[in-house]
Amino acid sequence: MIRHYGEGEPHVMDEGMLQKALEGQTGYVSKQVDIQFSEVLQLQLAYKGIRNIEYLWQFTSLTKLELNNNIIKKIKGLDRLTNLTWLNLSFNNIEKIEGLETLVKLELLNLSNNRISVLENMDALENLNVFSIADNLLGELENVIYLRKFTQLHTLNLYGNPISEDENYKLFITAYFPDLMYLDYRSLDEETALTKYFYDIEKIRRHELQLQQAVEANKRQEAELQLHRDAFVEFLNGSYLFDSMFKGNPEAEKLHCLTGVFLDPVLTFESQMVELCAQVFEIGLAEHKLREAEVQLFLSGHTEAVADNQQRAAQMVANFEEHHGEVSWQDHSHCRDEINQLSDSLMKLEIQLVNQLEDMMKDFELKISDMVTNFIETCRDLENFHHEKLKEIAVATLEKVAKSEVEEDIPDNVRMFFLDKDQVMNALGASHDTHLVKINDRENLLGTRVNAWKVALLKEVGNLKYIITNLQSLLLFALFLCRSIQYQDKEMKRNRMRISEIHSLADCFRKQLERLQLHGQ
Repeated sequence: MIRHYGEGEPHVMDEGMLQKALEGQTGYVSKQVDIQFSEVLQLQLAYKGIRNIEYLWQFTSLTKLELNNNIIKKIKGLDRLTNLTWLNLSFNNIEKIEGLETLVKLELLNLSNNRISVLENMDALENLNVFSIADNLLGELENVIYLRKFTQLHTLNLYGNPISEDENYKLFITAYFPDLMYLDYRSLDEETALTKYFYDIEKIRRHELQLQQAVEANKRQEAELQLHRDAFVEFLNGSYLFDSMFKGNPEAEKLHCLTGVFLDPVLTFESQMVELCAQVFEIGLAEHKLREAEVQLFLSGHTEAVADNQQRAAQMVANFEEHHGEVSWQDHSHCRDEINQLSDSLMKLEIQLVNQLEDMMKDFELKISDMVTNFIETCRDLENFHHEKLKEIAVATLEKVAKSEVEEDIPDNVRMFFLDKDQVMNALGASHDTHLVKINDRENLLGTRVNAWKVALLKEVGNLKYIITNLQSLLLFALFLCRSIQYQDKEMKRNRMRISEIHSLADCFRKQLERLQLHGQ
């Protein structure tokens, strides 16, 4: 029997409701404990009169969510809860399965006692192993086959739906779900079901196998293509560039036809161009490996430089605090000098780090630029070499035609074409220009993409440098605040940059010294 909640006063899911629910779970009072939503793992919101799911975006660590026995009509507002493994939406007024696309870790889903009539929009739930959708409106037994894609599913509850009244209901489910252990909380008899639906199941299995093979083939193809894109040589491991050169170029096609008729296939234009592309392709993959190695070397050096700088700066502050931790600071002038010296030392250390990282970036950028330049120059050299070879072929062919030494099976239009030397040479030049345009377009695209990649990488590393430096500053400052309980300055907490932190640290020591002077110490 389907049970719905449509009466009673609805309540809005807001921060107050969530805070109160958490206090009830943990036993903490909000005035005593500051509950961080982002750290909560479980949330109980049953019997709250909730109509709309909202305000849950902060619960990014949540693994278990209970929203049963409310008046929810639509599944939404869960896209940020990517760590959910347990979701209970039973006893609501939901009519459609939706809004689950990001819940890839979900293992248990309870949608029982709602108004759902179709199984759909669950493709992302690859880890689902318990699914309850009892007491709904599912009317098509074949629709349950949709759940076969969930290979980890071992418990399924469908009772209370119209499909459960079918005389073949249990046999059907058992046959189509051989790995299912429990249906409607009871174990299954697989042997009888397999006998009844043997041929239907075999047909579906063959279809699923074909789909799986196609998906795996597409994944392999896409992974390979992505590697080629990363190396900036996609579609160069075949005749794609060659075909694009001849498209809409009839004179070039005549040259191609001629070389194919008179010469060894190894020397034909197509074979040479495909070989050229293959060389460029292999060079690109090799250069990609070199770039990856260079990036790793650069990042490793960057990390070591920052870590060394951080350690030296921390040691300076620690030495200063240790030296003055138990001293009465009688010599005020000397203390001021030492504070200034500490500030200058930290400033020099920061400048040294910045200069070191800038030098590393410039060196890295130069190496990457050299790799790109060498790659493009190699492409151009290979094309020019090929053009000279093709010119030799054309001249030799002109001589054969002039001496009537050509084979009889040559097409008449090609024979007439080679009776005019100027026409042949013009066609050769035009063909070469067309090829260069195609290759130059490819080179321009390559250069643009490589430069964009290089700029993005250096920008990311630059941001990383400041993030690490700022983090270092905050950690050093926090360390000092913990040890220097005599002085608390809220203004310094807002300082984020390294240089500002150094000045703040020095100012703090100076003000401590002034306090000692005022008290006559």
